[in-house]
Amino acid sequence: MVSRRARNQTIKGKREQKAAGLDLPVLTIEPVSEVEVKTVIPEVVEELSQKEIEDRQRLELKVERAVFEAGKALRELRDRRLYRSSHKTFEDYCQERFKFTRRRPYQLIEAANVIENLFLTDDAEDLCTIGTQIWPTNERQVRDLVDLEPEEQRQVWQQAVEAAGGRVPSGRIVRDIVERLKEKPLPQIPLSYKRNDAFILQGLSGAERHYNGCWAIAREILDFSLIVETHDGRLQVKPENLEPIDDRSVSRQLAALLKRIQKLRKLELDRGAIGVLELLGKQTFLTEVEERLLKVLEDYYGIV
Repeated sequence: MVSRRARNQTIKGKREQKAAGLDLPVLTIEPVSEVEVKTVIPEVVEELSQKEIEDRQRLELKVERAVFEAGKALRELRDRRLYRSSHKTFEDYCQERFKFTRRRPYQLIEAANVIENLFLTDDAEDLCTIGTQIWPTNERQVRDLVDLEPEEQRQVWQQAVEAAGGRVPSGRIVRDIVERLKEKPLPQIPLSYKRNDAFILQGLSGAERHYNGCWAIAREILDFSLIVETHDGRLQVKPENLEPIDDRSVSRQLAALLKRIQKLRKLELDRGAIGVLELLGKQTFLTEVEERLLKVLEDYYGIV
């Protein structure tokens, strides 16, 4: 309710405006009503049933693995050339089918490779968590891990999760940790290996992953790495990728086996022959049947 004093001031102001020849709207003062105080009732948290908990975990896992599944699918499409019926190149296929830029499918494939290194179990059949339950939810979060070794990738990711307070770290957090790692490289010890030493390859990733479990012969000793020769070519590897074979008799047998395989490799081989040589490339000791298979190939291709 407007007080008498306020009403008189309004009337007075209106008379003064009229006397001045002004016809302006009169600004009236409305009374302020009392503020209504409401009591905030907290929302009741409803418990989930065991079935709902399982469904939630299953759906959350799908969301977490979306980047990995996409990269893995793209990798298979590329490796098996499943685009060849409609497109000449993998890039053109991805651009038309998924509206990707030319670089994008490779970024997702690289992200899938990193995630495999972070969470792949030893039997290479399923993904598990190593040191943390936190999965990357987009490709950018692991982009700076691509050029690191698998063990470095795991260390950086664990540190990034801790820096993010136990949550999914941003790409910026991961990048900062990677930059600090590059500024302070781990000390390296010169190698004591010798030429013609034999090893079993382990811990390789990416395109060289299929060499894990193969034997190899040292050909060149560098400052902090080795050039080794396998059943189908040479690789440059680090000490952590080598399990030495200390038995000198086994080393001599593998050196002789490598020479026999190299003679065959110089020829135009059937896919069956290549498959046999790949099998022998993982055997440090040949059984009688394996020795006969190798002899059959040598006889068939005329190797003396």
